[in-house]
Amino acid sequence: QVQLVESGGGLAQPGGSLRLSCAASGFTFSSYAMTWARQAPGKGLEWVSGIRSDGSDTYYEDSVTGRFTISRDNAKNTLYLQMNNLKPEDTALYYCVRGWGPGEHDYWGQGTQVTVSS
Repeated sequence: QVQLVESGGGLAQPGGSLRLSCAASGFTFSSYAMTWARQAPGKGLEWVSGIRSDGSDTYYEDSVTGRFTISRDNAKNTLYLQMNNLKPEDTALYYCVRGWGPGEHDYWGQGTQVTVSS
């Protein structure tokens, strides 16, 4: 069965960095676009960043552009999100999601918590 397992979350100070990972299994990872999404307490879901199956195209939500970098290692079936210059407003539960755009997101991980606070 499809499994997406996030890791790498935690507590970071403003201006700090974290690297999220998502280990995928149960499907041909290299055939699917992948997305990172987040949800902060009391707020709606945000689509943070996406990457095509071969890494040829990416997108970023405006508030993270220039600070976050999405990448993938198809040989390791792993998706990454490098988060630099973290801000308190980045505090959220971050999800790894299979798919690229609306209607394509079909499997979700359990999420990893990111908290940015001094």
